[in-house]
Amino acid sequence: MIPDMTDAEHSRPQVPAADQTLRILRHLAGRPSPVAASAIARDLAIPRSTTYHLLSTLETHGFVVHLPQERRWALGTSAFELAGGYTRQEPLARLGRPLIAALADRVGENAHLAVMSGRDVLYIVEERAARRPALISDVGVRLPSHLTATGRAMLAALPRNQVRALYPDAGAFTDRTGRGPDRPSELRRLLQTVRATAIATEDGEVTAGFRSVAAAVCDHTGWPVAAVAITWESAASTREPIDAVRDAARMLESRLGYDRRR
Repeated sequence: MIPDMTDAEHSRPQVPAADQTLRILRHLAGRPSPVAASAIARDLAIPRSTTYHLLSTLETHGFVVHLPQERRWALGTSAFELAGGYTRQEPLARLGRPLIAALADRVGENAHLAVMSGRDVLYIVEERAARRPALISDVGVRLPSHLTATGRAMLAALPRNQVRALYPDAGAFTDRTGRGPDRPSELRRLLQTVRATAIATEDGEVTAGFRSVAAAVCDHTGWPVAAVAITWESAASTREPIDAVRDAARMLESRLGYDRRR
């Protein structure tokens, strides 16, 4: 007669697989570029067959993407969802809220803080300046990253292969006002400019008649955890508040405890 097994005993065969899966995700997150499956197996001392099986399962659920031309693997959009879920927790919103309020007061325009969530940005803090209209970028709103200043600031800080995985073809691009990049080559050129200046802008691509400028908030490895932005009416005489936005982003990095070496 086979003795009854406890819940713990039932779960034991699954523990190694869970451990290996988490190690693979952490390994990919710590690399600046996609990694070959053979290298993952070697570095983590996981059998190749197991590595390919786990990568295939992770790909099915969107946690990794396969780049067939390079025969390498990178983090997928579901991993971004997890990262966004973490950064939306209290520390980022709590530390960011007073800085965003101070930024709105300093410039006299609406200010906001956003995080990446797949191909979207998710707004987690919004401060409206006195006598300024409400914007679409309210807390909890999602907008396409490639059209927003906050999204462009964060995309420019990501590894180029990761951006390619997020935007593999024209089908990945959505449109709001008929303006903005609608194919990978256009996005690449736009992000090159953002990388050169460390500042992202958009003009009428999210909402006609409004402009935005943003700067990424990065951790100690240079990974973008959020972006700070100011939005104002295009017809207004306000000069682009680049210094104010950049200062707020650097201050938030400092308060989050990131020693930025970029």
